[in-house]
Amino acid sequence: MTIQSPISANRQIARAAGTVMAAILLGQLTGLLRGIVVARAFPADLLDAFLVANRVSETLFNLIAGGALGSAFIPTFTGFLAKNERDSAWRLASGVANLLTLTLSLLAVIAAWFAPQIIRYALAPGLFHDFTLFNLTIDLMRIQLVSAVLFGLGGLVVGILNAHQVFLVPALTPSMYQIGLIFGTLALAPRMGIYGLAWGVVIGAGLYLFAQIPSLLKVISADSVVTQHAFRISLSGFNDPNVLEVIRLMGPRLLGVAVVQVNFWVNNWLASQMSEGSVTGLYYGFALMLMAQAAIAQSVAIAAMPTFSAQFALGKLDEMRHALATALRGMLLLAIPASVGLVLLRETIVAMLYERGEFTPETTQLVAWALLWYAIGLVGHSIMEVLTRAFYAQHDTKTPVLVGAAAMGLNVVFSFGFSAWFRQTGWMPHGGLALANSLATALEATALFVLMRRRLNGIEGELLATGFGKSAMAALGMTLALMVWMQAGVSPNRWVEGLGGVAVGGLVYGLSVWVLKVPEIQIIMSSIKRRLGK
Repeated sequence: MTIQSPISANRQIARAAGTVMAAILLGQLTGLLRGIVVARAFPADLLDAFLVANRVSETLFNLIAGGALGSAFIPTFTGFLAKNERDSAWRLASGVANLLTLTLSLLAVIAAWFAPQIIRYALAPGLFHDFTLFNLTIDLMRIQLVSAVLFGLGGLVVGILNAHQVFLVPALTPSMYQIGLIFGTLALAPRMGIYGLAWGVVIGAGLYLFAQIPSLLKVISADSVVTQHAFRISLSGFNDPNVLEVIRLMGPRLLGVAVVQVNFWVNNWLASQMSEGSVTGLYYGFALMLMAQAAIAQSVAIAAMPTFSAQFALGKLDEMRHALATALRGMLLLAIPASVGLVLLRETIVAMLYERGEFTPETTQLVAWALLWYAIGLVGHSIMEVLTRAFYAQHDTKTPVLVGAAAMGLNVVFSFGFSAWFRQTGWMPHGGLALANSLATALEATALFVLMRRRLNGIEGELLATGFGKSAMAALGMTLALMVWMQAGVSPNRWVEGLGGVAVGGLVYGLSVWVLKVPEIQIIMSSIKRRLGK
């Protein structure tokens, strides 16, 4: 693996980001279809039980194999590849795979044993008042815990493939998970009820892992240095100093992820004691915001991290500074209009997508209210996604964890304060939980930006400010256009209003940034002209 010039590195990030964005969009569309199918099939109380139960397996995955492992494993593994130390790289991968399987399996067994206590005291005390729903949640949780191990190994394979600049297949595999949930709802739920959806989680996690195996085998076979280290079952790797280094790097990030998960658990704890469907409202509102965040920020961050890691490993900090600034500008160009669109079209979008079957107009109001407050935090979430990867690429998991721990601590405080304030005001209190998340994330993103700017002696601040200003001006024009569109009431049909609003907003924003001569648009137009010329 060789380092490129700043221009070629940026082009590589842009190409990879485009590939990942397309795949993530497909995954998000599949997830959207899954959301529609699930919302139509199950009432809000059963969905509350399912979502609470799913929180435990998601927590295990995120703690051990999600952000924590990726932030520690990818920079170390990529560093070995950049220095052509492939034997060490694959010995590291093998040791981490064995450690991951053992740890997640033990934690899943412990969580299954203590499921009643976890749900009653830590996750959803509000469900304990309905013993049928409480026992159902316990059963669903125990079934879904199997998925934590499968997701953990799948996450490791994602890191290996990304380090080899293979992005398409890992970005497509989340769609496999969604397909598993759709299968569970359509094929299993008619006979098994909500249990079919829980088994769909396990099936989807298996598809997530095994869909990547052919690409992994191709990478292994293409590396002539790979020998017996390419995933053998052994405990000897636990003594490998490189595996211990990954564990050391995971430590701070593990704490940071734990703090984030505590916030989700607090939200579940509070929402379970609010009106029926509040857990579902938060879940679907957050999911819609994450759809935009995943397509915009995750695609850029995933594509950029291997390049950042290689640049740092070879001491090319000037190139890393320029690549980071370019990534942030491109991300802001898309995140700002997405945030505005979700805020203005929230009720229409929710009704258009979900309101049918068991998903009632009352549930639409619950979700749209949460989406309003989550959507204003989209820009902060997107900035944080890119900046944290830049820290991890420098083998620094401590700084973002300390900042994240402080921010999520504030999030918990905000959650109690804002939900109480909303209740006193007469507003639905679960909206306060969403606002707490957005405000805490904005503060976290601001702190990370200031710290990274100091570390790199600047991040081309003038260009970033110019790009932000032009995007904000274009978003203002988009806001006015959408307000006119909604006031006009062209059609009572929610699909016409929703899709028409997206088209009008996108067209006005696109024309505005073109008129304002935003550099990224000029680059895109030049690239299109070159392709058409060929």
